[in-house]
Amino acid sequence: MKTYLDALQHVLDNGTVREDRTGTGTIGVFGMQMRYDLTLGFPAVTTKKLAFKACLGELLWFIEGSGDERRLAEITHGKAASFDENGERTGAVTIWTANALSPYWKPKSKFPGDLGRVYGVQWRHWRTQFKRWISSSESEPVEVDQLLQLIEGIKKDPFGRRHILTAWNPGELDEMALPPCHCFAQFYVSADNKLSCQMYQRSCDMFLGVPFNVASYSLLTHMIAQVCGLGVGEFVHVLGDAHIYLNHVDQVREQLIREPYPLPTLWMNKEIKNITEFNMYDFRLDNYQSHSSISAPMAV
Repeated sequence: MKTYLDALQHVLDNGTVREDRTGTGTIGVFGMQMRYDLTLGFPAVTTKKLAFKACLGELLWFIEGSGDERRLAEITHGKAASFDENGERTGAVTIWTANALSPYWKPKSKFPGDLGRVYGVQWRHWRTQFKRWISSSESEPVEVDQLLQLIEGIKKDPFGRRHILTAWNPGELDEMALPPCHCFAQFYVSADNKLSCQMYQRSCDMFLGVPFNVASYSLLTHMIAQVCGLGVGEFVHVLGDAHIYLNHVDQVREQLIREPYPLPTLWMNKEIKNITEFNMYDFRLDNYQSHSSISAPMAV
């Protein structure tokens, strides 16, 4: 993960300090690219512990097409979150809990745990501008399953240049608890039948978020490659606003003095041939060594 560590150092050395939406403040740069060769090992950060279970659970939740944070808790922890009669949260916590309960979103949510039309909903239930007319007075939007269309497209036309997955839907940003940070991905099949993914991320929390995003899209690339009968190539990460929150600077400096361990390898259940059939037990990181976790507050 030298690529990631070099990026952290680059932001510290070259970034400028700005105010931000959360009120925390950041030091950041605009426009970076990182490349990870997936044939050399799985790009899990080793200078602190990667929350692999949370990463996998969120990705399976995206693939399912859900916008319900209670369902995310169920996938990740085996038990759905719950709310009491006053709407207060009880039970398992996820990485989306703070967003589900945020003051700016909670009044707009349709039910406890509702996150709106976030990533997975856009991947599996993208609404087109066209309407399907039911009667003279009623209509409903036509939905597009981008993920299944993507996989079908890779199978039928592997060398095509239209293998796109997007979560950035301008017409529905106000229906999301959080507008997509990782918003656009393109997939590419090489001449030797290896699948690569290039993802554009508009807002990049370099300390807490980016290691998670790298692992998530690397996982997704492995999964799509398997169901399409391909090998894996690269994960290419294009970063827009790459920033370190000011209250994470000390943690970043601590991480940078740690010596990285060798990369782990990803084990996947090779029997799975349908993207919607994967579950939490179909993956494992083998030989994963890491330094201890470094705690830091999450800006919401």
